[in-house]
Amino acid sequence: MPDKILVTRSSMPDFDEYAEEIKSIWDSHWLTNMGPKHQELQKQLKEYLSVENIDLLTNGHMALELSMQALGLMGEVITTPFTFASTTQAIVRNGLKPVFCDVNPVDFTMDVTKIESLITDKTSAIVPVHVYGNVCNVEEIERIAKKHNLKVIYDAAHTFGVRYKGKGIASFGDVSCFSFHATKVYNTIEGGAVCYHDAKFGETLARLKNFGIKDTETVSEIGANAKMNEFCAAMGLCNLRHVDAEIAKRKAAVERYKQNLASVDGIYFVPEQKDVQQNYAYLPVVFDKDVFGADRDEVFEVLGQNDIGARKYFYPLTNTFDCYEPKFDANETPVALKISQNILTLPLYADLALEDVDRICSVILSCKK
Repeated sequence: MPDKILVTRSSMPDFDEYAEEIKSIWDSHWLTNMGPKHQELQKQLKEYLSVENIDLLTNGHMALELSMQALGLMGEVITTPFTFASTTQAIVRNGLKPVFCDVNPVDFTMDVTKIESLITDKTSAIVPVHVYGNVCNVEEIERIAKKHNLKVIYDAAHTFGVRYKGKGIASFGDVSCFSFHATKVYNTIEGGAVCYHDAKFGETLARLKNFGIKDTETVSEIGANAKMNEFCAAMGLCNLRHVDAEIAKRKAAVERYKQNLASVDGIYFVPEQKDVQQNYAYLPVVFDKDVFGADRDEVFEVLGQNDIGARKYFYPLTNTFDCYEPKFDANETPVALKISQNILTLPLYADLALEDVDRICSVILSCKK
């Protein structure tokens, strides 16, 4: 019987490489609090991502949450419901009200034609999401933000290594936040980063991630503990050496999927974006039951019966979560709602064998009616 295929699999260096990287930690006994590994990774990532400034945190969620706090946001924040829970949770946990903007039906990023109608005198920021590695319309978002004097915080969790018109994706907006979770293209086991332009913002963020401590006798903000430890930083240093090769392997798998499925009526792939250097973070496909003959849920079930993992990602929309009272109306974002009910992310990781891609596609095609 064939092995079970998971929806994702973490990229890891050889054990000996990681063991060598962490060896010096035993000599120094410096385990956390911005140690040598943290400092070296920060330096290397700044160069790799082509950004002005970067700070490392314990995860991508705290990167978002503390960035919003450091910017001193108030009132309402325009965002998208077509995202992972973290994006909306970070807004709400800052005492802010999320105002949900619909997405466009082509690449599922925020529909920029709908942003301005949502701006009120209470709006303080826009929090768009680069979904699946697809880049938002950064030029139009910047125009709108400048016109209305709003901050822009990009949830860039899916776009590590992505470049747009030759620029690192995190150079857009006031702030961009990455996740280095184990499931991402690039991981530090758990981790995250904030990329930014304003040095004063960086000073505030550095205090907030360390309990708000300004110096040995002064605690100036109500902060959190969000410091990346040395073992995670060491994993990041190892994985950074191999990330370009890992992305190339992902690309090969995506190309094989498209060879098998792109011409099949009723299956929609997101078109490649112009001027974007992709990272092949995810492979989302949308199923049109009226054409394909089976809906997303049916395909999901059949894949599962064949020991193939897939994910309804993003489903449900964050504006339908039970934890928010009063409840939001998902019908106000109809495009996002429809996509969430028909989208499936297929297995994709660097070690995914092309033969396994063929097997996955064969099972999907067996659902067609």
